[in-house]
Amino acid sequence: MVTVVGLGALIGVLLGLLGGGGSILAVPALVYGAGLPLASAVSASLVVVGISSATAVLPRIRDGQVRWRIAGIFGGSGAAAAFAGAAMGKALPDQVVLIGFAVLMVVAGWRMLAEQTAVGGTCALPGGGADWRSCLPKAALAGAAVGVLTGLFGVGGGFVVIPVLVLWLGLPMTAAVGTSLLIVVVNSVAGFAAHAGQAALDFAIVGSFTAAAVAGSLAAARLGRRLDPGRLRRWFASLVFAVAAFVAVQALLNPAALSG
Repeated sequence: MVTVVGLGALIGVLLGLLGGGGSILAVPALVYGAGLPLASAVSASLVVVGISSATAVLPRIRDGQVRWRIAGIFGGSGAAAAFAGAAMGKALPDQVVLIGFAVLMVVAGWRMLAEQTAVGGTCALPGGGADWRSCLPKAALAGAAVGVLTGLFGVGGGFVVIPVLVLWLGLPMTAAVGTSLLIVVVNSVAGFAAHAGQAALDFAIVGSFTAAAVAGSLAAARLGRRLDPGRLRRWFASLVFAVAAFVAVQALLNPAALSG
């Protein structure tokens, strides 16, 4: 149980600092650290990440770091698409799902390390507004894509949402982190509903994991406001690459662990 609490706290810290990354570690941590089968880990991950993200977003709402309209469009289209992703996940072998998860993490990390020529775009005009004729379809399409990933991989999607918000929709990093946390909450609720009844939850593990994650996210959210956004982005990408390698190796060399 000490391991479970430690991993939960780490995930909360990642969510508080980066607005994502917790879901990357939650599924592997629950499978390889807590010994849950993949089906249970997916549902448990969505509970942990959803509650932790809801806690972490509160101080950012107070600081005005959430773009509400973008979060609503992105999260709404993603919630609907999560059910399609869950259906895909049920049809695929666990090993294939985790290897696909690792590939997706590498792509997301690489995009976060890519040089940005400028921040801003149709969804983030200089005055803080948006050109909704152009921004709305882009946000809806991106949200649907992330929603499918949420349902398929059992993640809140923050590790994909942040690159999309920064690199495609043009939000500055601070706004992307706050907006991502709110989107992750919506996606986690939808993903959990899509996976409801698929596997039983170990409430002792989920409760301990969640409590530690909430504490970590609250502590890290205060620190995150004082850190350089570029440095956060590099930390995020490094974490993604490391966990992607671990997940891929475990899925290829130790597939028996996925069934619990």
